[in-house]
Amino acid sequence: MRILNYLNLSRNHLEGPIPVAISTMQSLTAVDFSYNNLSGVVPSTGQFSYFNATSFVGNPDLCGPYLGPCRPGISDDSHSARAKGALSASFKLLLVIGLLICSIAFAIAAIVKARSLKRASEARAWRLTAFQRLDFTCDDVLNCLKEENIIGKGGAGVVYKGVMPDGEQVAVKRLPAMSRGSSHDHGFNAEIQTLGRIRHRHIVRLLGFCSNHETNLLVYEYMPNGSLGEVLHGKKGGHLHWDTRYKIAAEAAKGLCYLHHDCSPLILHRDVKSNNILLDSNFEAHVADFGLAKFLQDTGTSECMSAIAGSYGYIAPEYAYTLKVDEKSDVYSFGVVLLELVTGRKPVGEFGDGVDIVQWVRKVTGSSKEEVAKILDPRLPTLPVREAMHAFYVAMLCVEEQSVERPTMREVVQILTELPKPPPPEKQGEDSSSGNVPAPPPPPPAAPAESPAKETQDEQQQQQPASNSPPSDLLSI
Repeated sequence: MRILNYLNLSRNHLEGPIPVAISTMQSLTAVDFSYNNLSGVVPSTGQFSYFNATSFVGNPDLCGPYLGPCRPGISDDSHSARAKGALSASFKLLLVIGLLICSIAFAIAAIVKARSLKRASEARAWRLTAFQRLDFTCDDVLNCLKEENIIGKGGAGVVYKGVMPDGEQVAVKRLPAMSRGSSHDHGFNAEIQTLGRIRHRHIVRLLGFCSNHETNLLVYEYMPNGSLGEVLHGKKGGHLHWDTRYKIAAEAAKGLCYLHHDCSPLILHRDVKSNNILLDSNFEAHVADFGLAKFLQDTGTSECMSAIAGSYGYIAPEYAYTLKVDEKSDVYSFGVVLLELVTGRKPVGEFGDGVDIVQWVRKVTGSSKEEVAKILDPRLPTLPVREAMHAFYVAMLCVEEQSVERPTMREVVQILTELPKPPPPEKQGEDSSSGNVPAPPPPPPAAPAESPAKETQDEQQQQQPASNSPPSDLLSI
C-alpha cells in the first residue's frame, strides 16, 4: 500500500512495537494507535514527527519524545532489536569485505608461491656444458657425489672420483655454494675460461661442467696417481726415482711454457705448486687448478692485483711486496717445485720460523751447484749427479730475487731438455768430475789388478746409452 492518509488501529488489542516501516509512508496524515497493548519506542522519523501523544494513549508500555521515558526493560528490548538489526547488517558487510580481502590475499600468495617454486625448480635444474663429445649426463655426474668417492678437499672445493656408464673415470670438483648476491665464484669462471679454450698434453683436460644457480661441478680427466705433492711428500716419495722426477719437471715446464708463450692472450697460472701438478697412470705431468688464473694482454707487462693470491712458499717476492704479477711470478713458483724435486722437502715448515726452502738452499749450498749433494733427497739411492746439478742450476735461476734475472718458461724448457754432455771417460782410480764420490758401476767394482782389456770394455759400456747400467757420474746418497 503506497498511499494511505489515515490509519486507525485503536482498541484492537495489538501488541509489540510499532513497525518502523509505517513511518516511511509520506502520505500518512493521521494515525490512531490508542488503547492497545503496544510497547517500545514510538518511531520519531517520517510523518511520526508530526503526530502528538493523543494518537498513542492507552498504551502504557509505549514511550518516546512526547510520551515520557521508557522503562529499562522495554527500552533495552527495543534498542536490542534495533541494535541486532544494525549489527547483523554491519556484520554481513564486514564478512563480505573480509572474504574479499582473504580471497585477494590467497590469490597473491598462490602467485608468489608458484613463482618461488618455479625459481627453485630452475635453481635445482642442472645444465651440462661440454667442451668435447661426452657420453654421460649431469645425472651421471651427480651420482658421483658420495662420501666414499672423495679423493681430495680444499679451499677450492671437494674433489670426487667418478666412473661414468661407459667405464670412463673422471674427477669431479664441487665448488662451494655461491651465496645470494655474492660475486665470488670460487674460481669457476677462471677455470672454464682457461681450460675450456686450451688443449695441451701437459695441461689437465676440462671435459665439461654441470651448473645451476647455486653450485658448479667441474668434470676433469682422472689422474690415478694424484698430485706431485702428495706423492713426493708422502710415503711413496722414495719410490719416485730421479728419472721420473726429472721427466715430471720437464713436462710441467712445457705446460707452463704453453700458457705463457703459445696462448693469446697469455695466461698466468698464479698458483703453481706441486699439489697442482697431477700425475696420470704413467706419471706424466699435467698442470691443473686454474682457479686463480689471469689473462695478460702483453708479454713482459705486469698487472697489479688487489690482494695476494697463491700458496705460501711459492709466491714470488715482488708479488708479495708490490702485488704486481707477471709470467716471471710463475717462473719463481716453478723454481720452488724444482727444489722440492731435488731435495724431497716441502717449501715451508721444515726449516724454522720464517725460513722457506729457497732461503734454506741458499744458506746450505751458497747457490753453488757443486754443493748440491748437501741437499739431495736422502730417499734417492742413486742418481746422475750431472742431472741433479743441472736441475739445481735451473731451479736457482728461476728463484732469482729480481724477476728480470729469471729465465722465461721457454728458456727453462730448453735448458732442462738440453742436458750437459757427460765428461770424457776417466782413468782408473780417478774420481768423478763432480769431485764428490767415485762412480760405483754395478756389478761391484773389480779388483785393482783388472786386465787392461777388461777396463777398456767397461769404458765402452759406460759410453753406450744402455738402460741397464747407470751413467758414469752416478751419485750415491
